[in-house]
Formats: sequence, C-alpha cells, structure tokens
Amino acid sequence: MFQVVPDAPLIVAANRDERLDRPAVPMTVLREREPRILGGRDELAGGTWLAVNEHGVVAGLTNQPSAEGRDPTKRSRGELPLAFAAHRSAADAVAAVRDELDPAAYNPCWMLVGDRQSLFSIGVSGGAQLEVEELDPGLHVLENAPLRSASAKAEYVRTLVAGALAARSAHDSAATIDALEVVLGNHQPAVPQPRTDAKGRVWPASLSAACVHADGYGTRSGMIASVPAAATGVPQVLVADGRPCEAPMQDMTGLWAPAAHR
Repeated sequence: MFQVVPDAPLIVAANRDERLDRPAVPMTVLREREPRILGGRDELAGGTWLAVNEHGVVAGLTNQPSAEGRDPTKRSRGELPLAFAAHRSAADAVAAVRDELDPAAYNPCWMLVGDRQSLFSIGVSGGAQLEVEELDPGLHVLENAPLRSASAKAEYVRTLVAGALAARSAHDSAATIDALEVVLGNHQPAVPQPRTDAKGRVWPASLSAACVHADGYGTRSGMIASVPAAATGVPQVLVADGRPCEAPMQDMTGLWAPAAHR
C-alpha cells in the first residue's frame, strides 16, 4: 500500500512461498550498517526475498516461473533485494542498480522497490536492461506474474484487503497492519479446482490462496514492513515464523539497534 495511509506512506505485506525442505531464516540482520538491512535469508543460495533498510527502502521479489526451472549457471535472484536496499532512497537505488546490473546474469523475477516518496515495478527478464515503471499511489498486488496481468489470485487478494479494511473503523497504520495480517493468514483458494497448464502440469487450487498449504510446498513465513511518515523513524517490521494462519506475527523492530544496545 503506497501513499494510502497517512502515517505510514509505504506498507508492504508479503508471504514467502517455497519448498518446505529449503533451509531459511525468516528474519535476521542482512547488513550491519550504512545502511542497516533486515530481511529473511535463504540458507541455500545466501540471498533474500524481501529486504528493508533503516531509511525505509523496501525491496522484494517474486520468481518468474520457467518450464526449464532455475538456471544454475546464473546468479541468484536473492542478491537483488540487497542491491536495491543498499541505497538511501528507492529512486537512488533504481538509478544506480539500473546502471550497474546486467539483468541477463540473473534468473528472471519481478520486483517492487519503494520508500516514502516513490514505488517502482521492476522486471528482471534476461534482457539488456531492467524493465522499470514508477507506480502511482494505491494498492499493488504482486505474485509470480507481471504486476497487472490477469490473475485470480491477485484479484482475490485485493478483495480480501478491501474486506479486511472495511471491517475496521480506524484507517491508520495500526488498523491497516491488522487487516493485512488477516489477509496473509487466509488459506481459502482463489479458484476452486486445480489448474492444468499448457505443458500438462497440474497446479493445486491451494496455490491460489494467500497462505499456501500444499504437499511439500507452501507459505513458510510472512512479513509486514511499515515505513513511517517521519523520515527520522525506522520501519516497523513484523514477522511470522511459519504460516501466518498458524504462527503469530512477532515485532522484530528491535533488530534496528546494534546487538550491544538491544
């Protein structure tokens, strides 16, 4: 949610869906300083799926599915959120990374990168340049598909968010975070039946839920990062270590302080 809630101009709520046997840490300090970066860590490839820095820059990705699967000769996509979160603003991050990064060196993904002032949709699709679009204020839902592609899951999540917000009398960041937490824990599929793709692969209906329960695969953790309007304030970071329908959100904001001061 970008520039919708006055006291929190950027709120990012996300579930991480992954194989259940892939080792990961749901939240840790990814970079100690200049800037300090928090996020989950993939213990297999070493990167992250969602990173937030002390200045309020949030960068997250979803994988672009490929019939051939991940190309092991290419660099991990998990490096990308860290590359963007290394900057003081989203605009600076996009400008710098666009000049420095070779998209063809990475497995493809879609990203959202934002802060208090701006939000960008970024496609890393193997071309010569990043596909960058600056987004307007509003609710943006990104899954494993281009941002505005026809998607039953994305539309269902929009409906869930609208319903959860309507059920609350207040419209500040606290009420919005409560609403988004409910959405992250919803495991009702957006479609009632399994889907068969063009290659004959069957995709369970459960994959279309916000909180995924599937055989050997599913939602591993959830995170809500809320960037306050005041430039001097650090983001609030809430993390569920497990499916949000089962694991409570824990406030990890204390990780902004160095270990000696916690």
